[in-house]
Amino acid sequence: MQNISRLFPYILAMVLIVVASNILVQTQVQYFGLQDVLTWGALTYPIAFLVNDITNRHLGSAAARKVVIVGFILAVILSIWFATPRIAIASGSAFLVAHLIDIGIFDKLRESSWWKAPFISTIIGSAVDTIIFFGLAFAPMFAGIDGFFGTEDGSLGFPAGIFGVAMPLWASLLVGDFIIKVCVGLFALVPYGGFLKMTEARV
Repeated sequence: MQNISRLFPYILAMVLIVVASNILVQTQVQYFGLQDVLTWGALTYPIAFLVNDITNRHLGSAAARKVVIVGFILAVILSIWFATPRIAIASGSAFLVAHLIDIGIFDKLRESSWWKAPFISTIIGSAVDTIIFFGLAFAPMFAGIDGFFGTEDGSLGFPAGIFGVAMPLWASLLVGDFIIKVCVGLFALVPYGGFLKMTEARV
């Protein structure tokens, strides 16, 4: 059984990132005309995939799954407190599915070039995460979640657009969020590569 002391730093990092992101995703970036494209949560949440991949590389896929499951439980509980039940449900669902997919893809590519496993698993996991999260959290079709908990409708069905294409605000934020996750996924290869050199992990 994996020593909990080895998993604790990864679990703590995961929970802090997810809870902070669930708070920040409720606020749109108001600079440079990005209010219809980007939330502050898009800048922090992708780091969770870096934590997941480092856990997988350092401690193995079994340990990474434990971190994801424990992180999922704690993050949902705390997000209900700090965000809204709807966002907590959306975040928990997206987090669990996307990160388990990330772990599976990373494992398949573990023996390939050092950058392929973290980058490809992060991009695919991010796509799944983004679709599930923004759909459940902000699409009007899921407004019943807010009604069930007696909270204000948090849907973002207002008209917006990106790249000249008209779409609801939640979909526009979805596209912008995913673009940022791809960019962060690229930049995250730098600390990931540094981690490999420091630990002399097999690549």
